[in-house]
Amino acid sequence: MADSLTRDQRSKNMSAIKAKNTTPEIAVRKYLHSKGYRFRLHRKDLPGKTDIVLSKWKTAIFINDCYWHRHEGCKYAYTPKTNIVFWEEKFKTNADRDRKI
Repeated sequence: MADSLTRDQRSKNMSAIKAKNTTPEIAVRKYLHSKGYRFRLHRKDLPGKTDIVLSKWKTAIFINDCYWHRHEGCKYAYTPKTNIVFWEEKFKTNADRDRKI
């Protein structure tokens, strides 16, 4: 099955997907703030791509979505129906990197 969008349309779609300030990330930040926690966002001096850093408690929080990070048993962790070999390798690489970090 071929992609239903042109290459330019697909590129525009994919470029609109955010890496920072996603809905789950903002929900966690609002919860932490409401409980009195203060934090920093997206610190560059730490390994990986931290979403939230609680410096006082020396804690980094990573908020990974199900699609890219393939959480076990999650209904949102599906594989696209086109270019299956590419996507399986991409998801495997993501999962390996997550374990390493």
